[in-house]
Amino acid sequence: MGVKIKDVARVAGVSVTSVSRVLNKGEHVSEKLEKKVRQAIEQLNYSPSLIAKSLKRNKTNLIGVIIPDITSNFQATILSNIEETLGRRGYNLLVSNIVEDTDKVVKYLNVFQEMRVDGIVLMHEKLNDHIRLFLQKNQIPLVVHAELGMNLPTVMIDDFKAAYDATAYLIRKGHRRIAMIAGDMRDLCAGRKRYEGYLAACKDYGIPVDESIIRFGDYKLASGYRLMSELLAEAGGSFTSVFAASDDMAVGAINCIVDHQLRVPDDISVIGFDGNQMSDVIRPRLTTIQQPMDKIGQATVELLMELIEQNDHVQRSHPARMIVLEHELVEKASCRDIHERGGFLKS
Repeated sequence: MGVKIKDVARVAGVSVTSVSRVLNKGEHVSEKLEKKVRQAIEQLNYSPSLIAKSLKRNKTNLIGVIIPDITSNFQATILSNIEETLGRRGYNLLVSNIVEDTDKVVKYLNVFQEMRVDGIVLMHEKLNDHIRLFLQKNQIPLVVHAELGMNLPTVMIDDFKAAYDATAYLIRKGHRRIAMIAGDMRDLCAGRKRYEGYLAACKDYGIPVDESIIRFGDYKLASGYRLMSELLAEAGGSFTSVFAASDDMAVGAINCIVDHQLRVPDDISVIGFDGNQMSDVIRPRLTTIQQPMDKIGQATVELLMELIEQNDHVQRSHPARMIVLEHELVEKASCRDIHERGGFLKS
């Protein structure tokens, strides 16, 4: 049997209530009482039960986070910001890395519910009927990172507008054959909205959309490399620029271009999306859509704390709060103006 609070009280020669006041930093605790209790705790090697304390306070100070892929530079940075911000508020994280497996989402949401977490952050953008049903019935304060069409508290950027801006930037630099390495269309924002933004910019600027120079990937470096290789081999190389839906895929594309004895941006311009550390590691440095990762983390925590303090859950009677943060197009060295000179055309 483990050491219990009554054992500490016995050794210290005080009441259980007095020990509890010391442990919970209660008022009117004398220096003498605290010393006696602390000595007894050290002698018995007593550790308070977090579960018992949580049940008593109806608060666990735990936040559950579901992340699609912790190996993603972008998602890992967001998670780090959330952890740091929550840590300053005395909360601990339970992180579930689902590795893009949608079936795991409900499993971990149920685990969070059983562990009585105080709040949940859902960074995953894909929905199925099971996830949707859980979210409809959920009573735990929750914040999501994508517009899921379910009246949920949300922190996000405008992915459609950001992708539109990236494509329009290339068009203004004279590019008319713009390939795209898009994301997963099951992702409601990072996949679908960025693809739609690319299409809308092409339409508005009178650029014909050529499906033969569009590929769909998984946001990872290896995916960018493989799809860029396909574009060079199958699309005849008749494009002057590439818009990748993530920086990791953009870096993979650049590596592939270089391995094919071509140059960035002289032969092919590349623009990415996220603004993670990869954009400065690669050479040439990557022009990219910068997401405000620190602000996303901070805003997520602030919104979640509001819901927790209000003892609020998914609000169905009125629109849930949606925070849309500004993105920024950061121009570096991976794109060039081709008004005066033609881009790479495979002979």
